[in-house]
Amino acid sequence: MQAVKEKLSDIAAMRKAKAEAKAEEQEEKDLAKARIEVAKEMRKAKEAEAQVEHHLAKAGQKAEKELAKPHPYHQNLDNPSPNPVPNTMDGHQMHHTDRGSGAPPMEGLAEPRLTREFPPATNQHI
Repeated sequence: MQAVKEKLSDIAAMRKAKAEAKAEEQEEKDLAKARIEVAKEMRKAKEAEAQVEHHLAKAGQKAEKELAKPHPYHQNLDNPSPNPVPNTMDGHQMHHTDRGSGAPPMEGLAEPRLTREFPPATNQHI
C-alpha cells in the first residue's frame, strides 16, 4: 500500500513539474512573439521615417527649383526693371481686358434697405 501511495505521489509530482515546464515554455514563446512584433513595428517605423525624410527632401528640392525660376509678375530684386512683363497688347485689346465697374457711383442716394421688419410674434393663430 505504501508503494502505491509513493508511486501516485511521484506521478503527481511529475505531472506538476511537466505542467510548470510547459507553462514556462509557453511564456517564453509569448515573449519571443512579442519581441518579434516589436521588432517588426520598429522596422516599419524606421521605413516610414525614411520615406518621410525622402519626401521632405524631394519637396525641398522642388521648392528650391520653383523659387529659382524667374517669375514674370515679380521683379527681380537684384536687377529691378521698370516693366518686367512686356506689354504685347494693342489699345483695342487693352480696352477689352479693362473690366471696370462702369459708371461712377451717384451721390446723394441712400443705400437700399436690405432688412425687413416683421410684426411681433403672437400665438393668436394656434
